[in-house]
Amino acid sequence: MPNPYQTGLPKTPANYTPLSPITFLTRTAFVHPQRTSIIHGERHWTWAETYIRCCRLASALSKRGIGKGDTVSIMAPNIPAIVEAHFGVLMTGSVLNTLNTRLEAEELSFIFEHAETKVLLTDREFSPLVKEALSKVERNLLVIDIDDLETESGDFLGETEYEDFLAEGNPDFETVLPEDDWQAVSLNYTSGTTGTPKGVVYHTRGAYLLATGNVLAWEMPHRPVYLWTLPMFHCNGWCFPWTITMLGGTHVCLRKVTAKNIYNSIAEHRVTHLCGAPIVMSMISNAPEKERRKLWNTVEIMTAAAPPPPTVIAQMEEAGFNVTHVYGLTEIYGPAVVCEWQESWAEKNKTTQAQLKGRQGVRYHVLEGLMVGDPETLDPVPADGETMGEVLMQGNVVMKGYLKNPQDTKKAFSGGWFHSGDLGVLHPDGYIELKDRSKDIIISGGENISSVEIENVLYQHPEILEAAVVARPDDKWGETPCAFVVLKSNVSIQEKEVIEFCRSKLAGFKVPKKVVFSELPKTSTGKIRKSVLREQAKQL
Repeated sequence: MPNPYQTGLPKTPANYTPLSPITFLTRTAFVHPQRTSIIHGERHWTWAETYIRCCRLASALSKRGIGKGDTVSIMAPNIPAIVEAHFGVLMTGSVLNTLNTRLEAEELSFIFEHAETKVLLTDREFSPLVKEALSKVERNLLVIDIDDLETESGDFLGETEYEDFLAEGNPDFETVLPEDDWQAVSLNYTSGTTGTPKGVVYHTRGAYLLATGNVLAWEMPHRPVYLWTLPMFHCNGWCFPWTITMLGGTHVCLRKVTAKNIYNSIAEHRVTHLCGAPIVMSMISNAPEKERRKLWNTVEIMTAAAPPPPTVIAQMEEAGFNVTHVYGLTEIYGPAVVCEWQESWAEKNKTTQAQLKGRQGVRYHVLEGLMVGDPETLDPVPADGETMGEVLMQGNVVMKGYLKNPQDTKKAFSGGWFHSGDLGVLHPDGYIELKDRSKDIIISGGENISSVEIENVLYQHPEILEAAVVARPDDKWGETPCAFVVLKSNVSIQEKEVIEFCRSKLAGFKVPKKVVFSELPKTSTGKIRKSVLREQAKQL
């Protein structure tokens, strides 16, 4: 029997347009041309001006032969040029590659070659690093220098300066929309803390949907004022360059992320939203009184990366911030799981609320599948809050795959699910909670110990600012927990005091057998490099 809903006609421009975040800019520039689009220091732009600048960037790139499938890389902190690149590069049909500003020259040169970068936009603060990286690259790149007025460091490396490059472009450039929404839109490399970084390919459909999902998951209003504390190079800023533009909001750029700069920006620009890893929350909540400013209203903060300790969440809310906890990975465009607030939680005490908010939660509206299950059989774990399994995902906001790496792509998608490598549990209310990365679980005497559980206890100590726990080899038990901690300013405690504190709150076999007082090595997004700490623990 024929399907009565088949019209017999193919898709046409009248009833089908591939999803693309470019349309967020074109709409906002049309509807809110005089609203403030970007603030950077003393300078302000309107959406009409930002649209023209993006068109000029796209046109200038196009005149140099850049088009569909070409890679344009950018090395910059959170400044206007990187916001503009999130639209101007896409408007040519090319692929945006935002570079981690804390990578080494060797890693950058690998990316330039692997991504086949044709154009590099680079802020002059990073000129020495980029110059060294380019010296290791055999291919020819068109290098455009960004002379940001907020910095005076670095020499010029390129053929021309960014503003002069824009002047070459046509403000009436006709955007090249994607032919379909499976087309690559951006390329993000994993942090590279354990071996060669992998290039994660996003498609235009996923970018559009995740940007929209941010609005729904965070219950965002129109015209927010968003402070850029989260690096835009990380998962395209969790897709917030597109989200804020969609809502006709204001991007407040922040070149240097310090507690003082954060508080000043919130007070001066009436910031409504910001994002950051738990280290950013710790920076805010532990800022000295002289650096603080009175908040004009409750400020919404979205946090991810390592599971935020309940203690830190409680401190942030006491400081006037409302914390929304999300979870994601580079391979899923940033956050795609949210600890969505339940009305019944309002009746619970602040400690319990913070504990509940510390869980990763439920899937975004735009993520079709989320499961904690056996990575081999794909059987879901019982919803008992205790049985651990791997966090698995499905849907339109999962990457296309790893660039030029079909083997790892196939492995990541085994069984029709994306395998996160994160271990968690499923609670009776359907919320998931991470317990560890599979490589971070400590196996002591045959017992699995969650490093996150120990870290949450350490954060309860009034003198501890930061903590990380890794496995340390042990002749008797195989492995035992080793804690690395950073103390708050002007305090001093002994190793035995930390151990006794943990003993009062944990089962004996979970108590750290060794405590090291030292700074914690981190990636540029605030994630603690546990691979480095594990190597250090082996030497103790």
